[in-house]
Amino acid sequence: MNKKLSLSLAALLLSSTALSATANAAVKLGFGVDQGLGMSVRIDNTYHVFAGNDGAAFDYHFKRGRLSENAPVSYFVGVGGYVQWDDDFGVRMPIGLDWHFAKGWSLYGHVNPALQLHDDTKFKLGTGVGVNYRF
Repeated sequence: MNKKLSLSLAALLLSSTALSATANAAVKLGFGVDQGLGMSVRIDNTYHVFAGNDGAAFDYHFKRGRLSENAPVSYFVGVGGYVQWDDDFGVRMPIGLDWHFAKGWSLYGHVNPALQLHDDTKFKLGTGVGVNYRF
């Protein structure tokens, strides 16, 4: 089995496990730019799955907090992985902000230092932005 298929199956398994473990969780759906232009699913502001035209990513946000009691902005720090459709893959650590600008709506942005593990092992710096609606 090639590496691309293996990684895709692993990402699907991880995301389905996260979804089943949080059946009554708050779900946000949206779009953005991360691994190219694509769709975003966030579960309980803890799990983030992104699939775009350049690849896919899965992140676990282990640290969250508010910047201020009165401000509608929160921060997050996570760990995750990515796979690109050109067979590159690696691990990453997203650090970002969520701005809750209207009821149910949020805008997010993150930077993610990453370690590419395939072909040419190297450090990279990625970014992502998007908008989500909470159901």
